[in-house]
Amino acid sequence: MKLLKEGYKTIEKIAGPLLFVSKVARGGIGEIVKIESNFGEDYGQILQIVDDLCVIQVFGETMGLAPNNTVVWLERDVVKIPLGIALQGRMLNGRAMPIDGEGPISCIEKWAPIQGNAINPWRRKSPHEFIETGISTIDLMNTLVKGQKLPIFTGSGLPADKLAAQIVKYARTPATSADSSPFMVVFAALGITQREASYFREAFRESGSIYRGVFFFNLAGDPSIERILTPRMALTVAEYFAFEKGYDVLVVLTDMLHYCEALREISSAREEIPGRRGFPSYMYSDLASIYERAGCISGIKGSITQIPIVTMPDDDLTHPVPDLTGYITEGQIVMDRELHGKGIYPPIDVLSSLSRLMNKGIGEGSTVPEHRALSDQLYAAYGHFKDLVRLKTIIGEEGLTPTEMSYLSFGEKFESEFVNQGERRRSLDETLEHAWNCLLTLPKDELHRLPVNLIDEVMLKRGTKA
Repeated sequence: MKLLKEGYKTIEKIAGPLLFVSKVARGGIGEIVKIESNFGEDYGQILQIVDDLCVIQVFGETMGLAPNNTVVWLERDVVKIPLGIALQGRMLNGRAMPIDGEGPISCIEKWAPIQGNAINPWRRKSPHEFIETGISTIDLMNTLVKGQKLPIFTGSGLPADKLAAQIVKYARTPATSADSSPFMVVFAALGITQREASYFREAFRESGSIYRGVFFFNLAGDPSIERILTPRMALTVAEYFAFEKGYDVLVVLTDMLHYCEALREISSAREEIPGRRGFPSYMYSDLASIYERAGCISGIKGSITQIPIVTMPDDDLTHPVPDLTGYITEGQIVMDRELHGKGIYPPIDVLSSLSRLMNKGIGEGSTVPEHRALSDQLYAAYGHFKDLVRLKTIIGEEGLTPTEMSYLSFGEKFESEFVNQGERRRSLDETLEHAWNCLLTLPKDELHRLPVNLIDEVMLKRGTKA
């Protein structure tokens, strides 16, 4: 057993959050180091090794550090997080330290590396089963499925924080049997302001959702390296509860743009050749290492579902961060500035949104048999409404037929009643009721995507004339 620790004073330079230390023997990528200086102690992580030169990310501030007053000690370990059932209901910072005033984490079962283990492709099970978010535009038209990665794309000034808090408060898996898995949320906020952090804390405490989740808060003033570590800590906690304790875990990550900007900052300090818009060329694989930790495993009861929230600078869907996120994940929910301007909440643009795995979690035995047909009919009718709005600006309202006018009535009702549900939760039954309220403003022969017997049945139930 080696009793002596290895310390190095051979610091070549300090650049931003990075230390460049030479003549390091047998250092390992990802290894933790302790940094001692005249200002106290801090920790860092070996990021890159070139021959005997180690690039170290410092977890704290590098201001005041100098080659002549700093010693780097190798810890011969990697970043780990404490795991235990007592984590549920706790609020932690970006280093997994409690910030809720409830004292240290008790009943620690084990410490686990935050990098996690890749899911064996042979054992990866196809996402399945419906997750109810309580939001009509998602539950009916862009259904979230257990084990899926479904990002929300938003713009600056749009109420993404409110939507994230609403999903955390209301999301659940419908109990289909006595042996259904318990449900919980792991929430990670990256690079947020103190005001945003206060909003989330109060929202979760008031709703009681604090007791069914684990919450990480990385603030904008925290070191960039914490922003890199926080989502991995959150996912390690999610894997523990999902694959060891049998929970269905929903992971909400906001905002992944801040994560990628921290990645760009560190890449710039390393003097790497930049890629698109200055982001590192390896950003795709880095994001994949986070997003691909969602899924279901054959023979294991739990699951991990992800909702990453991504801000699009200038509302640009082709920006590298939302663009690469879209390649890795299975669809997107898009927030719309025009709907927000009309006072509609949540301002979700259903025509730009898509859930590629929707069919795996809907239909008979999961939701309702007519789920797909009803969703398709809403899409078709709302798309036609949008076309008619553009036509109306050219030829005027008097140039439209009665049927076309009914589509305008449908579209206005769809936006004001179906999309605009406010902050309250809607059950799937309520969502279906609102959908039919909108569709029955159209003539029966315009509902081409719905079975005639289903339309007749609904009309009979409502006492509506066929």
